Amino acid sequence: MLNGWPLETIKMSGVLVTVVSIWTLFWKHQYTSLLPTRSYVIGTYALLAAGCLSVLGSLIGLCGICRQFKTLVLLYIYLLLMVFLLEANVGGLAYIYENQVTEDLQQTLNTTFLENYGIDEEKTNAIDRMQQEYTCCGAFRFEDWRYSHWLRSERTDLLRTTNNRLVPDSCCITMSERCGIRDHPSNIPYTGCVYKFLDELRDHLNIVAAVGSGICVVQIFGMVLAIILYIKLRNVDK
Repeated sequence: MLNGWPLETIKMSGVLVTVVSIWTLFWKHQYTSLLPTRSYVIGTYALLAAGCLSVLGSLIGLCGICRQFKTLVLLYIYLLLMVFLLEANVGGLAYIYENQVTEDLQQTLNTTFLENYGIDEEKTNAIDRMQQEYTCCGAFRFEDWRYSHWLRSERTDLLRTTNNRLVPDSCCITMSERCGIRDHPSNIPYTGCVYKFLDELRDHLNIVAAVGSGICVVQIFGMVLAIILYIKLRNVDK
């Protein structure tokens, strides 16, 4: 009953979830330090665990069916239940986070730019990469840098020295040493980074939510068939 395409479908769904999780881990991974919460990272690892468990469960289920070993079938049912719960939670978490990420990111990204650039190495590198990748300057606009610790601080141990710069060199359309001394529109973009980052993040969260929630249906189907098979095997033993 639980051989052929049902098991193959469950295994492929696990592979799909694993691939999406790995893609999520590497997609803009360098920007996770700029996010206001760890929900995105936690959800990604939970989805990866669900994908791996789904593939493992399919192999265990196949062995249990081929050998008519009800203990393995029961273990397979429990694994599918764990996968279902993980994927359902990730789907719900991604949906909730997608709805609140706009407000959270708008409140915190500018603060992160202003207070951490030149001080926190991980966040400084992430900000530089973001400004270059998105061709943007500052969180909301280039003027944000005028109020940053990086520009106003008299510290001598900054990771990026100001040296008469008005904006970081990573703001420049064509990046070069000390190009940030000019904030003319021919030299730097006036648009902030939050807009493109939010658009991409929301799109990505929608994909994660759809995968996490959609694959749950496959797990339910697999659990129902596995339970029926387990009951039949138990009745045979009697």
